[in-house]
This record gives sequence, C-alpha cells and structure tokens, in this order.
Amino acid sequence: MFDFEALSAAIVRQTVLCVGDLMLDEFVYGEVSRISPEAPAPVIAVQRTETDVGGAGNVARNIASLGARCIFVGLIGEDEAGGRLKARLAQESLIESVLVPDSSRPTTRKVRFVSEHFSTHMLRADWEKAQPASAEIEQKLIDTILPLLPRADIVLLSDYAKGVLTARVIRNVIDAARKLGKPVIVDPKSTNFAIYRGATLLTPNRKEFAEATRSRADSVDSIAEAAQDAMQLADCEAILVTQSEHGMTLVPRSGDVIHVPAHAVKVIDVSGAGDTVAAVLAVALATKADWETALRVATAAAAVAVSKKGTASVSSAELRRKILPHAARAAEEKIVAQKGDLETQVADWREQGLRVGFTNGCFDILHPGHVRVLTVARGACDRLIVGLNSDASVKRLKGEGRPVQDERARAEVLASLEAVDLVVIFEQDTPIDLITRIVPSVLVKGGDYTREKVVGHEIVEANGGEVLLVDVLPGFSTTSLVDRARRDKA
Repeated sequence: MFDFEALSAAIVRQTVLCVGDLMLDEFVYGEVSRISPEAPAPVIAVQRTETDVGGAGNVARNIASLGARCIFVGLIGEDEAGGRLKARLAQESLIESVLVPDSSRPTTRKVRFVSEHFSTHMLRADWEKAQPASAEIEQKLIDTILPLLPRADIVLLSDYAKGVLTARVIRNVIDAARKLGKPVIVDPKSTNFAIYRGATLLTPNRKEFAEATRSRADSVDSIAEAAQDAMQLADCEAILVTQSEHGMTLVPRSGDVIHVPAHAVKVIDVSGAGDTVAAVLAVALATKADWETALRVATAAAAVAVSKKGTASVSSAELRRKILPHAARAAEEKIVAQKGDLETQVADWREQGLRVGFTNGCFDILHPGHVRVLTVARGACDRLIVGLNSDASVKRLKGEGRPVQDERARAEVLASLEAVDLVVIFEQDTPIDLITRIVPSVLVKGGDYTREKVVGHEIVEANGGEVLLVDVLPGFSTTSLVDRARRDKA
C-alpha cells in the first residue's frame, strides 16, 4: 500500500501543462410528465440548470482540485459561451488559462437535458465545429504552448477531436517535451496512435483501443497482446486501457501487465470520468509515482467522479476518503482542525438529544491510568470530547524535555480510541475557554483532583451539569514513566 499522505504532499508541488479541447457543459434538469401535442416528443418542465467547464477544461479543474497547478491552453470562439468559460477559469486560483481566440468557430457547447427524477439523459444538443484548426490558429497554438513547457513537470494532451490537437500541434509539443525530458500523457481520440508517437503514456478507453488495434480488447490477455504492436507504433512507454466498471489495464513496454479492478459504487453520471482519470494520472506520475500507484489513485478518483451528477471534479479530501481504510479515516476525522467545527458538532449532538462529556490532559505517553479515565468518562455520556494541551502548553506545565510526543501524534493516539469521539487541541494552560464553548453535561477528571480544583466546574454546574471524579490507577504516571526511561537510558 502506498503512502497517500506523502503522495498528496508531493502533488501540490507539481505543475501540469494541459492542452486540449475546451467546452462549456450545461445540464438542464427537470421533470417529464407528458408528451408534446405538437410532436411525439417528451416535454421537460425545467427546474434548474447547471453550467460547468467541460472537455479538457474539466481535466484542468481536476488537476487544480487535487492541489496541483495547471497551465491550460485551449481554443474559444469570440462568443458569449467563450466569455463565460474565460470568466469561470479565471476564478480558479490554481489554473493559469491561456486561451487562443478563433473567430471562425463557435466555442464548443454541449447542453444535456436530464430527468431529475430518474437521473437519465434524455437529449444532448451540441454547438461545435469539429474540424482541425486553421494553419494560422494552429501556429498560434504552437507559439503559445512551446514557451510554457519549461515551467511544467508533465504534459497532458486531452484530445476531444474538436480541432485543437492537430497532428502538427501534437508533433511539435511531444518533440519539444521530449527534448526537455518532460513526460507526456495523451488521452487520445484518434484511432491512429502513430500521430501520438513519442508520448509516454496513452490512455484510450476500451472502445477506442479496440478500434485503434482492431482487436476484441475484451480481456486482460487480449488487451496485453494487442498493446504490443500499438506501443511499437506509438513509440510510447505504456498504454492504459480504461474499461468503466471492469477497471483499468496498463501494459508497459517493460514489466508486468497491471490490472486494477473498479471500485464498487452506485453510478450516477459518467460525464467527465475520463477527464478525472487523466488528471489524476498526470499529477501522480509528475511526482514520480510508479505505475501501480498512479492506477490505484486514478481508479479511486473515477469511483468518486461517477457517483456525482454532472461534469465532476474530485478533491484531495474526497480521494483520501475513498483510498484510506475506514479506521484510519475515522480516527483522523475525530481531530477538530477548523475553528467553528467544534461548535457545529456539539450543536448537532445536542439536537439529537445526546449527552456531551468533556475531559482534558496532556496525554504525553498514554498509559492504563489514562485509558481508565477515558473509559469511565465515555460511560457517563453519549459523546466524549477530549481537550489536549498543545506542545507549548505542555512545555510550560511540565518543563523542558516535554512533551515526549508532539501534539499531532498525541491527538492521533487519542482519536484511535473507541471511547473518544472528538479531540480538540488548546493552547492555554487550562481548558477554561473550551469548557465555556462546549458547556458539557458532564466534566470528568482523575480522582487526584477535588471538585473545587477542577477547572470549569462552576460553568458546568451552573448549567445543570455534573463533575465526575474517577479513581486513578496507582503506579501509573507519565512523569514517572519518562523519568524511568531516562534513568534506564543513562
């Protein structure tokens, strides 16, 4: 299993140069309850519309949503749809869009009419000129793209066959990228893989691959066999064939074939899933991740994308939830990170009629004494919040050399306990501010305290709560454990 946290940290340092066919995706949602009296066609009662950046623009959005930077080059017409796309892309802080205007063509626009109740596409209307760019525009694209190459870690060509990626543009970009040592990923549309010659990776879907190789492409073995000639023709390092619910199969020129099955999810909308896969592959491979890691991340991202309506982008947080085991996610999600999250969670619990408890401490080295207090505390309430002294606070209270573990490590250990429902790190020497914000129904401390010495007891009791003192287990103390360890080391 790969280290997702390390991969995520590496992704945000990458820049992807994405070139391809930009389009405006519109979704018209409504209900259908009758047939038109004018013609045998259903009538949709429009309830709402949504507009998204589509095509290669959606690839760029997915790159940015994962935290990487994207330099995006595409074509727009000199029309209202082009203006809307330009404005939308300008709002994306991690996307630097360089759009070449072409007055001879409309901005590609696709309008999908969707039954809200059944989530089914009824009709799609397209405005487009699916022809190669003119020689003049072609040269403008090349002159725009090539100076941007040195700034990129990887290049992604997203071909929708709408005119941007002509054979000449593709050839110039791939050749220049190879001279600079930049990997090139191609999401191809042409069945002639030779025009992508020199790319690092081609990512056709099963239908595209079958047409390009004139093979069945209906099994891992048949894909692997057909890919050998295709890789020779395209002079690429690998071919990845995406197969929707059947997963993905990667055939490298050297090494074993890798097949990753698809995640079992309820498919809502497949629009843009291929864009998500291409984007994730690009950012993962830009970090020098191996083939299998890139595939597994891309498969997880595809599962997130198809479970959403419309042209979807996938965030790093969504990807994390899909990849990491539930136990690991559950523990981390217990640690409050954003101001306001604490109050929101407490309010939600109170609305459910749940009794909220609170205890606090340094919990530097968790021992049976701590576990006893936490277990008893959880038994006295429905949800237990633990206030954790920050590193600076522990140092002030315990002196130099403490804490032994930093606050994040201590928080993760506490969050892994079933008895603990929420962990909140506080900077002060006492948790009085936390207690004031929470106003717990029960305040719990070890029996080495008296009720009057428990910080916040007045607030809790004034609001009808109680203070619970738990008998400590003799012989267990973090300070004594640290002292003993230091004596043994000496």
